[in-house]
Amino acid sequence: MDPVELGQGKGISTYSDTDREREFPYQQADFEHVRQKIYNHAGISLADHKKDLVYNRLVRRLRALKLDSFKSYIDYLDSSPAEMSQFVNAMTTNLTSFYRESHHFEYLSDTYIPQLAKDGQRSLRIWSSACSIGEEPYSIAISLLEAGIDPSVWDIKIYATDIDTDVLATAKAGIYNIDRVDGLSLARKKLGFLRGKGAHSDKVMVKPELKAMMAFDYCNLMENWHIQEKLDVIFCRNVMIYFDKETQTRLLNRMTSLLKPGGMLFIGHSESPARSMKDYQLLGRTMYQKR
Repeated sequence: MDPVELGQGKGISTYSDTDREREFPYQQADFEHVRQKIYNHAGISLADHKKDLVYNRLVRRLRALKLDSFKSYIDYLDSSPAEMSQFVNAMTTNLTSFYRESHHFEYLSDTYIPQLAKDGQRSLRIWSSACSIGEEPYSIAISLLEAGIDPSVWDIKIYATDIDTDVLATAKAGIYNIDRVDGLSLARKKLGFLRGKGAHSDKVMVKPELKAMMAFDYCNLMENWHIQEKLDVIFCRNVMIYFDKETQTRLLNRMTSLLKPGGMLFIGHSESPARSMKDYQLLGRTMYQKR
C-alpha cells in the first residue's frame, strides 16, 4: 500500500481563483484537521503540497454522504467511527504490480529459500505488511514455487495485510485483469494463474495452491498486530517514506523484534531507514538480513 501521491510542488498553497471555484468550501484549517486525523490514525504524514489532492480524494465522500462542506465531513467523521475505514481508503493509493522490484523475489527464490531448505528448514512465515491488491504476496508465493518448495511438504504461511479494506477484498478474491500479468514470463503465469474462458477471457485467477498459503487480514501498522510468531521474511516496501522519522524508527524496531535471527527485511527502493541498522547486514539493494 502506497499512500497518496502528489506532484512535486512544495510549500503551503495560496488561495486563488481555483479555491473559489471548488464545489465545496475548503480552507487551510480543513486540510490541517484531515492531516492530523490521518497521522493520528495511520501514522501517515501529509506534506503541505498535498492539500489539493486531499480535496480531490475526499470530495467523493462528501457527495456520497450528501454533506455541504469539509467541516461537516470532519464533524461527521468524529461522530461516526464506521466512516474511518472509508476515510482511510480514500486517503491511500495503491501503486503495485506483480514482481515490482523483482530483485527481492529473485533473491528469495535463488538464494535465501534454497539455503533454508539446505539447512533442513521446512516451515516459512512471511509477512507482506502492505499487500495492497495482493500482487506482492502472490509474487512471493510464486517465488517459493520457483525455489522448488513443495507446499504439501512445507508448512507455509504468508501474512498479507493492509489498512485499506477495499484492496484487501481484491487481494482475497485473487482475480485480475489479464493485462496485470503481461510483464510476467510464461513460466510464472503457468505457476501462478488460471486464465478465464468465454466472457471471462480478459481475467486471470490466482491458483488455489497459492491462495492456500495466504492469511489476509486488516492491519493498521500503528496499532497492535495480530501476528505473534517469529517471522523469516518481512516485506515493508514503499510505506515508510510516508511516515516521519519517529514513526519509522518505532515501526522498524517492532519489525526487528518480530524477525528471526537471519531473517530478511525488504524495503522500498526509495527508502532509507531512519533508525540505525546495526542489527542487520546489508545484502544488496534494500535487502537486509538480521544478524
